[in-house]
Order: sequence, then structure tokens, then C-alpha cells
Amino acid sequence: MHPRFSIALDPTRDLVTIILSGLMLPSDVADFFEARRKVHARLRCTHGQHVTLTDLRAMAIMPQETVDAFAVLLTDPQSFSRRLAFVALPTLVRSQTLRALAGRESRFFGDVAKAEAWLTEDVEAAPRTHSSRWPSQQAAPIRAVG
Repeated sequence: MHPRFSIALDPTRDLVTIILSGLMLPSDVADFFEARRKVHARLRCTHGQHVTLTDLRAMAIMPQETVDAFAVLLTDPQSFSRRLAFVALPTLVRSQTLRALAGRESRFFGDVAKAEAWLTEDVEAAPRTHSSRWPSQQAAPIRAVG
């Protein structure tokens, strides 16, 4: 099962949508990280104010080294999302993702529509501040979700 990923940006909602599938190895995570960095560079919102939806339903169980690589990626302060939503079935992949999150606030959903609704529920009501690019020294603000 070959790894695949896609990353889409909806700049009007500051929404990054990621789909991961197949068996990902640590080198695949590095490729994914670079692709995600390029998408993040195109965000118009202030640093850390975007939301991310990640669909893991077609993801294969990951080797521990891959889980560790994702943990590094998910704790990188330069790429924090204001909210993280994952679409995943209750499988080992979901458990592995929880370990990689290392305590970051997030939610898991069974379908994309519910995840997207949760991600954008307060985003659409609140005014957003946009900038031309993210400042590299600014820490990403994190807001806890219930």
C-alpha cells in the first residue's frame, strides 16, 4: 500500500484540509511536512489562526518511527492550528494519532462534514485578521476546546 497525501487550502475560511492514505514511513512524513509547509505559507490569516481537518480513514497502521515523526511535526510551534479535527474510525491509527498529538487539543469525528462544521463554527462568526505571511518568531496561539 503506497502512501499518498493531499493538502488543500480554503483561504476564505482559513481551512487546511489534509487526506492521508496508505502506509507512511518516516521519509514520507518528511515529504508531507514540506508540502504542508508550502501550503501554510499561502495562508492569509495571522500565525496559528487557521484550522486543520485531517482525514485518516484510508491510513494504514504506522510503524513506531512514523508515529514519532508525526509527533515532531504536530508539536512544531510554527505550524500549530487554532483547531485540529481528525476524521478517523476507532482503529489503531486513531490511537497512534492520539499518541503523536502529545496532548494537543483536538477532536475526532466519524465523518468530514461534522469535523468541518466544528472547525468553522466560530471562525465564520468571528472577524479574522489577515497578514501577508506568518511571522517566524511569533508563537502560535493555542485555544483549548472542550
